[in-house]
Amino acid sequence: MARKQHLVRSHAHEEDIPGTVNVQAVEGDDAYYGQALFPVPAEDPNDPLQWSKAKKITILVIMCGYSFLGNSALLGPGPYLTFWSELFNVSPADASTLISYPNLAYGFSSLLLVPLYLKFGRRPVMLGSMLAFIAGLAGSSRANNFAELMAWRVISSFGAGICEALPVQLVNDIFFLHERGKHIGYYTFGMCFAAVATIPAAYMLPTKYSWRLFFYVALAFSIALFILAFLFVEETSYDREAHRNQDISPGRSDEVKSSGSEKPDDVTVEQIPSTPERKSFLETLQPWGYVDPEINIFTLMWRSFTYFLVPQVLWVVTSFGTIIGLGALAFNFVFPIKITGPPYNWPESSSGVQSLGSLLGFLLALPFTSSSDRLAAYLTRRNNGIREAEMRLGVMLPAMILGPSGLVVYGLTAQFNLHWIGYFFGSGLASFGGYFYYCFTLAYAVDSYNSNTSEMLIAINVGKQAVSFGLGFGVLDWVLEKGYGVIIAGVFGSVFLANNLALILFMFRGKKIRRFMSTSWLAKLHGRGNGNVSQTL
Repeated sequence: MARKQHLVRSHAHEEDIPGTVNVQAVEGDDAYYGQALFPVPAEDPNDPLQWSKAKKITILVIMCGYSFLGNSALLGPGPYLTFWSELFNVSPADASTLISYPNLAYGFSSLLLVPLYLKFGRRPVMLGSMLAFIAGLAGSSRANNFAELMAWRVISSFGAGICEALPVQLVNDIFFLHERGKHIGYYTFGMCFAAVATIPAAYMLPTKYSWRLFFYVALAFSIALFILAFLFVEETSYDREAHRNQDISPGRSDEVKSSGSEKPDDVTVEQIPSTPERKSFLETLQPWGYVDPEINIFTLMWRSFTYFLVPQVLWVVTSFGTIIGLGALAFNFVFPIKITGPPYNWPESSSGVQSLGSLLGFLLALPFTSSSDRLAAYLTRRNNGIREAEMRLGVMLPAMILGPSGLVVYGLTAQFNLHWIGYFFGSGLASFGGYFYYCFTLAYAVDSYNSNTSEMLIAINVGKQAVSFGLGFGVLDWVLEKGYGVIIAGVFGSVFLANNLALILFMFRGKKIRRFMSTSWLAKLHGRGNGNVSQTL
């Protein structure tokens, strides 16, 4: 006889202010370091919060792999910009649009795909996006001119763009509050680890298949990932409120309703089975989901833009946008030009190794992924079981300075042709500091406004890609006209620092901001406390 699954129980609840959660445990609660678990799961083995740890981690690993492949395909061709400029007879700045325009499509795809997965389910939209990604990679591998390559890269990036929102959504769906920082961090590492893609991309250039080999390899991995996702990533959308309001199992509902009362006189509550059976493996493979008639796709699309008025969300947008636009794109665009020219004169096949500096920075930051969760748990215990969203932010203080310092080192190295180690040290510092801002600004925003995470993710992804596109679009023209020191070390470093200093504001005034937002017209617009995400004023 199969062992009955233990179902998690909790009495945690969110207070009147979004982001303030009472996690005081009572007798019978499952707890983490004496703190009740939040969100409160339904007593249903099909609730994603009730799934086994192994299943949750499997889903997370697959989605991290999708994020890695999506970002690798987007940024990996950085070493090819000079080659494509000559091959397609365009300027280096025009060649750079083969990354910047797909980067824009990568972010704006969330505007359509997130409402679609709310309407039709996470799983079908995820599988469909993967097919678009695969098609775009296949087309890119066979493109013969600039326009054709651009079109296929935009298609692949548009499909893969969902991997910027969906992993965070799934973390929110299947993990508890005390785990979010760590698991969002692992997704973020998958995204950041994609920086290493420029290394094999550069070494593929002198091979028989030249730059096309990169797309062949990415295509093979994406097909394998699609198979894994089809087999193991189950639908994670779940209406807990509807389950709690259901006093009887579906199998007895007709019998009870026909009696004209809430339950027949000869049937006790204990006799009515209230816990559904866990879905079979074959049932989890269905590629379609439940269509929610309450969801208005166009309402979700326009209403998501109002999240730009929420300070915590705007901070995530500017943090991601500046780190990607001022850092990652600058590194990918500038390094191949500098390192292949005098005084370095490295071969073109080595033009992608600058990502080693970024990779080292991310690897050094990785052990700190769970630090914000641990700090928040410690401060919650000291606060008598009341958790505030800002409790995780203190771990970001060192990164506040280290990230901008990396841009200063990188810019001055390029300006004065200093030893090549400066490129690696600068990008490593920027990436180390950027990792903290990637992980914990996002976790902070999700903690602060948990009720409509999906709409918030649309705003975040559209916003950050728009900011990074705007900052990265003319980066080569800027640095060539004004100088590497002025633009990267001076302007970019200052903008990065100004964004990071907002940490102080949110650490000391974040709760007041949340309290103000909870009583504003935006709270009513977004249906605070109402599960109907199509609600409007």
